[in-house]
Amino acid sequence: MDNCITSNLNEVRATLPQGVALVAVSKFHPASSIETAYAAGQRLFGESHEQELAKKYEALPKDIKWHFIGHLQTNKVRYIAPYISMIEAVDSPKLLHEINKQALRNNRVIDVLLELHIAEEETKYGFPIDDCRQYLVGGEWREMSNVRIRGLMMMASNTDDARQIRREFSSALRFFEELKSTVFANVPTFDTRSWGMSHDYLLAVECGSNMVRVGTKIFGDRQY
Repeated sequence: MDNCITSNLNEVRATLPQGVALVAVSKFHPASSIETAYAAGQRLFGESHEQELAKKYEALPKDIKWHFIGHLQTNKVRYIAPYISMIEAVDSPKLLHEINKQALRNNRVIDVLLELHIAEEETKYGFPIDDCRQYLVGGEWREMSNVRIRGLMMMASNTDDARQIRREFSSALRFFEELKSTVFANVPTFDTRSWGMSHDYLLAVECGSNMVRVGTKIFGDRQY
């Protein structure tokens, strides 16, 4: 198993252009699997459940950068605020407010990504593009000094139609570029485009992603 994880990780890395960050999605996999990837040089891991993440944070090396990649309830923010490296799926102004509040309590600035809802699936979370634009132009977020909006994230529709997936990724890229030239024109840290998972990350990179979230292709099917 260890050899498989190392081999899979190296295989994924070999396909990524320079400048594309790899988030190894370790949710539903034991700490031992993360240790194997860590031994192979991986330092960036993605989790989506606060309690599972807390156990792993305590057990594993402290130079790991943890990204929270799932839907985050506001009442869970306080538990991860002391140590989380990035919260990737900020899907509402309310959640952004709470992250800022808990970051202030911990004397930290927490990096976040705003999640877009572009996929044609009601089960996905996130801001519709028009709502996200309206919120950012409104400028209320500028008063939140303990969060730093680093970019956008999204998930494409769960489909085998590569043309549809490409359209959705391309929509996210166009919106990122719009924001980069307007709202964030003088903000060099607005630089992250997080889209692409195990089944579509190569297409995502073609469509401007510079952060991919790959789990199954590295760790195999979920273990619990």
